[in-house]
Amino acid sequence: MAIARDVTRAQKQTEMARVRAAREQERHYRAALREAERDQRAYLKDVKEAEREEKRLYHERRLDEAATLTAEAREAVEELEGILGYALLVNDKIDFDSLRIRKAFDDFKPAAQLSSAEPEPVAAEYLRKAVLPTGWQKMMPGAARRRERSLQAAQKAYEQASAQWKQRDDDRRRALAAAEQAHNAAASIFELKKANRNSEVDEFQEAYAAGDPQAIISYCSMVLERSQYPDGFSTEFSLAYSKDSQLLILEYALPNVDIIPSVLEYRYVRTRDEIVGKPRKPAELKTNYQDVIAAIALRTLHELFEADHHDHVAAICFNGYLHTVNPATGQDIRPHLISVRTTREKFLEVDLARIDKRVCLKNLGAQVSRSPEEASPVKPIVEFSMADARFVDQADMISGLSSAPNLMDYNPYEFENLIANLFGEMGLESKLTRSSRDGGVDCVAFDKRPVLGGKVVIQAKRYRHTVGVSAVRDLYGTMLNEGANKGILVTTSGYGQDAMNFAQDKPIELIDGGQLLYLLQEVGIEARIIMPELD
Repeated sequence: MAIARDVTRAQKQTEMARVRAAREQERHYRAALREAERDQRAYLKDVKEAEREEKRLYHERRLDEAATLTAEAREAVEELEGILGYALLVNDKIDFDSLRIRKAFDDFKPAAQLSSAEPEPVAAEYLRKAVLPTGWQKMMPGAARRRERSLQAAQKAYEQASAQWKQRDDDRRRALAAAEQAHNAAASIFELKKANRNSEVDEFQEAYAAGDPQAIISYCSMVLERSQYPDGFSTEFSLAYSKDSQLLILEYALPNVDIIPSVLEYRYVRTRDEIVGKPRKPAELKTNYQDVIAAIALRTLHELFEADHHDHVAAICFNGYLHTVNPATGQDIRPHLISVRTTREKFLEVDLARIDKRVCLKNLGAQVSRSPEEASPVKPIVEFSMADARFVDQADMISGLSSAPNLMDYNPYEFENLIANLFGEMGLESKLTRSSRDGGVDCVAFDKRPVLGGKVVIQAKRYRHTVGVSAVRDLYGTMLNEGANKGILVTTSGYGQDAMNFAQDKPIELIDGGQLLYLLQEVGIEARIIMPELD
């Protein structure tokens, strides 16, 4: 019975131990499970926080991107607003010395391996290395022969090394001579180019100082080419100069309205994940573009007047045009958006640092497009047409011109025919009138375009002397009598200051000899104006 109780007790204890072990294992399992769940929750929390952080950083990058675009747009506008101010900080005069080549050609400096020779082999060094019998070896049979063979071998090694050294040194000397010869040839070419360049500059400076028209045009072209504008601006222009009247005519390509940033500022719309631009108001865009055009005109006048060393230019006519397309026809057109003529004296009275640009241009008598953003041209005229019994058949002078004729060789009637033909080639319907010898109409031109058409009276003066104010007054009176919208006076010479002042605020175009040659060139005719010598 005692044994049975012991066995039962042992079995019970074993079972209890097993149960306890199972319970302990269950506790460990549940604890591990809870730990895993905590780790999972922590991991998910970290992932969500990382996602939130990544999203926050992404939004910040997009905000920065919008801010950068806004800053770039504002910077572009500020750069455009500073077009005129920048020019006031620059000295536009070109120093002729800066055009010359002053530096000398570099001295000959050969490479180190060519300038320095290798050490020449020394016979004593090779003989010293010869294996010679010493002491008791001298008493051995054949010692003398061995000594002689060793000395001969050393001598032969020296002679071989010396020959190789001499060959290398000869090669070095030849390479050095070739390098020096090439350097001297390059120096000669450089000096020749330097002499030619400096001689050309001397001739250019002398011609400019003497008032040579071509030199003045070249100099003014250099001034305009050096003018620094923001990206997107054209450097296309054409110049003509009349020495008699000291009038410089400038045809200048203006930038398109696209030069003005169309967006005022940018913002990031988070809900759409999109950067949206706030467009500039049309009125503001128009104002900015007008301001840019005005700044270009005033800056160009300033640069050319300031750069003039010898007061060769007494007056400048700036004509700013635009390369664009007629939306109605799809044809390329070049409407003028601004035209201003001013004298040096009047322009130098202007303080460009303190002006209102558009008011200043108005005071200078400028004609500015009212809608430059729409490429609306200046000087619009009303449609007009009429027949006139005074009209006569005109000879075809354009097609019959010889190569580079001298316009001063024509008689007055031939010259009037040429002018009538010229305006016909330019797209107007021109009619030559009968000669009245009273300073009246030489030619009437009609522009048949709807709305923009009209009547123009033209007078041609084949003069060698400067045209005075009386001729311009006569033209103005003829305009009023004819009911014309515009008058054009064409001469082979130039105009005095009084004539230009009288025409400045009137619908009168004064075309001097330089402009006439330019217009003929535009229709494919190369001509000359060579004044006859005075008796």
